[in-house]
Amino acid sequence: MIRVITVEREYGSQGAAYAHHLARYLDWKLIDQCLIDEIAAKAGITKKLAESCDERLDPWYYRFGKAFWHGSIERLPALDESSVFDAERMVKFVREYFQEQVKAGHCVIVGRGATAALLTMPGVFHVFVHASMKRKVAWFRENFPDHADEAEQEILATDKRRAAYVRRFYDREWNDYRMYHLMLNSCMGFEAMVKATVEAAGLPSIVPAHAVQV
Repeated sequence: MIRVITVEREYGSQGAAYAHHLARYLDWKLIDQCLIDEIAAKAGITKKLAESCDERLDPWYYRFGKAFWHGSIERLPALDESSVFDAERMVKFVREYFQEQVKAGHCVIVGRGATAALLTMPGVFHVFVHASMKRKVAWFRENFPDHADEAEQEILATDKRRAAYVRRFYDREWNDYRMYHLMLNSCMGFEAMVKATVEAAGLPSIVPAHAVQV
């Protein structure tokens, strides 16, 4: 029985919006922005710091310096890792958070390498949302009109960053179709996407009376 659905998405494909509709249809918890808030609270850091590490790698010069520090023979005692919060530590919190949510069940998780992290976990269904560059550019320009000229560049850069994140921390290729149970083109529209997901995952197609339909 499927109890968790992960949603990876190309930037601009509106995968997060689809996940919102899906969670609302199923009356499940949506794990997206709330993940940042809860991890920040658990780690005792600011939300801004947690966001700066969200689906991101630390800068190359930080990683180089960190590797050099740990590889150096003659050095002062290193700082306790618990006192330093970076992308690597963020991922540790994210993985623990995923495990907690899988135990609780009935949730839709957006991004953060959830598919790769939970790939072999029973009861988890994996979805990848994509779209044509034309549609993604149109979405970007509508939502960020002040940066309309940078649309395609920003879309490609964001997807490249997400792919690098999954590759670095999970040793997987983010857009590898073999990881997913279902690949959806968002040109279908949210209603059709939700219906396809519910049917493919073998979930009840009749929405409970207290749930809000798409």
